Amino acid sequence: MSTSINTKIITRLLIANRGEIAIRIMQSAQKLGIHCIALYSEADRNALHVKKADEAWFIGPSPAKESYLVVEKILEVAKNSNADAVHPGYGFLSENAEFAQAIMDAGMAWVGPPVGAIQAMGSKIESKKLMEAANVPLVPGYHGDNQDEAFLSEEVRKIGFPVLVKASAGGGGKGMRVIESEDEIAAAIAASKREGLNSFGDDKLLVEKYITRPRHVEIQVFMDESGNGVYLFERDCSIQRRHQKVIEEAPAPQFSQSEREKMGEVALLSAKAINYVGAGTVEFLYVQGEGASGEFYFMEMNTRLQVEHPVTEMITGQDLVAWQIKVAQGETLPLTQDQLSINGHSMEVRIYAEDPDNQFLPTTGTLDYVQLPELIDGKVRLDTGVVQGDEVSPFYDPMIAKLIVWGEDRRQCLSTLKNALQQYQIAGVTTNLSFLRRLVNVAAFKEGMVSTAFIEEFESQLTTDNQVKQHHLIAAVCQHMLVRTSAGINSNAQGDANSPWHNMSALRLNACARETLRLAYSNGDALEIQVDSLSENEWCLHLESGAINVLARLEDQQLQYEFNGQWHNARVINHDQRIWVYDNLGESEIHYQQNNYSQDEEVGGSLKAPMNGTLIQLDVAVGQSVKADDSLMIMEAMKMEHAIKAPHDGVVKSITFAVGDLVGGGDILIELEEVIES
Repeated sequence: MSTSINTKIITRLLIANRGEIAIRIMQSAQKLGIHCIALYSEADRNALHVKKADEAWFIGPSPAKESYLVVEKILEVAKNSNADAVHPGYGFLSENAEFAQAIMDAGMAWVGPPVGAIQAMGSKIESKKLMEAANVPLVPGYHGDNQDEAFLSEEVRKIGFPVLVKASAGGGGKGMRVIESEDEIAAAIAASKREGLNSFGDDKLLVEKYITRPRHVEIQVFMDESGNGVYLFERDCSIQRRHQKVIEEAPAPQFSQSEREKMGEVALLSAKAINYVGAGTVEFLYVQGEGASGEFYFMEMNTRLQVEHPVTEMITGQDLVAWQIKVAQGETLPLTQDQLSINGHSMEVRIYAEDPDNQFLPTTGTLDYVQLPELIDGKVRLDTGVVQGDEVSPFYDPMIAKLIVWGEDRRQCLSTLKNALQQYQIAGVTTNLSFLRRLVNVAAFKEGMVSTAFIEEFESQLTTDNQVKQHHLIAAVCQHMLVRTSAGINSNAQGDANSPWHNMSALRLNACARETLRLAYSNGDALEIQVDSLSENEWCLHLESGAINVLARLEDQQLQYEFNGQWHNARVINHDQRIWVYDNLGESEIHYQQNNYSQDEEVGGSLKAPMNGTLIQLDVAVGQSVKADDSLMIMEAMKMEHAIKAPHDGVVKSITFAVGDLVGGGDILIELEEVIES
């Protein structure tokens, strides 16, 4: 039972964040009877976290650097709203020591660690020095103050490829680059420095040997103002893409009790060394050895609540946000180490607005349709900040939700996760849901054989299967044709002379009229299908694999279609010339354009923006000659950089946008005139 030392009762809590984490904090705070104050930018005026709060204050334009990252604005709102405490959530200003100090200087409680601890761990360079002094094992590398790019380049060469460069103040995969050859050094260092400066206001880098197949295992620690500390066991966060976590689980698979205790004690020692208070996470690279043992290396300490904290809550039965608030009020920890135990197994998957079949590029748009999985108290949980009808904007992280499940053991947990993922459907925005369904079915994942290289190693099993694509393509064509036929019949019945279907004859509807449909998968792979109409609900489809006859019927978005002597069922959602197909094989997003309407042709030699974003760097000028794979410009979307590279040798003919411009997905960026050698 926790007791109070220096009581600071929190009654009005300002949450300096947005989205799902703001809502998560509100849930715990409101249960404790605390009045919750939210912040919102222009893009978040109608956001769910605003509606859930007891009151909400506007803080500026949509870009985070003009709203959620402006200390002065948030401090002003905190004072004007009479907040007596501030919870920063994660991301944004959660690990900003100056912000924490400003809050405390204004007489408010800071629901987070002391400023000194944030400063000590906020710099990866300084934290590595501290851990080295404490004899905590580190990955070989350079963690010094010399940040000259030529010097860093030489350190890369000394360490030997592959090498990882990363922003000292970074996190979440931002400001990180793996260098595998000499010709990548300069660009990688420059990009990491730029991302570090843009995201964290600090361009310092550290350089380390890149361990190719480690596991990412982290320990949740908690300390109070009396110096009491506990570790709430480990989480395995090895499944990553772009150095960002996709699946987390607790406890870690293939991990012994002795390793758990050893790593937990080292993590707690690290926290005590810097007089830590509150929730923190110590991250390690874990290299699996023979049997259940292995070596681990300190990576960093995150001085905040982690995105993946729910899996720890699920296996311990503890509310970590409530713990944070109680510790911030001066109370001692609710439990001792001996009172904590692991119960069952938990997994969390992150649902992102991104296209796994197109290099995981972030996507934007409207959540036109959302079917949630069945939520079961204590077994299936969903943390989200959006609902059906909301916009996924380019201004913030592309995470839509976190799906968290619990089971008595890992096998049961995985089964529950598969069922929940099968039920979860989203249309309007391309997501990674299908990717996640495939991932949890990979045999190596089922066995717990994970590493940070997992996605690259099993890429062939994680891309959409051609058979699945064909099934979904057939379903999309059937749905498209049924809707068109229905539209034609209804328009004729109503005498609508302006309808494109008004003049369709019975022969057109019931005989072998042929037309060509132009379609494309979400990754841009295009194809044309010739369709012969045999009746109002039967067609002959001419596919690459040959011609097949298909019979179909559609009722309330449920499609039944038959080919090759077998009936199939699918749910189809049609919106804005896009069709989402869901069935027991997975899901696909297919774009189409009716043959009777004009189609914009691809402008020869033009390069289009792969997503919405901001142009942050221009590397070429009009008239400049470029080589294939040269960087032409760099876009930033959802806090990540994306280089636009030349597909071939050529000369820059025109540039459409300037640095700082907002660019829409599909907008023409550059026209490149190809140089053909005679």
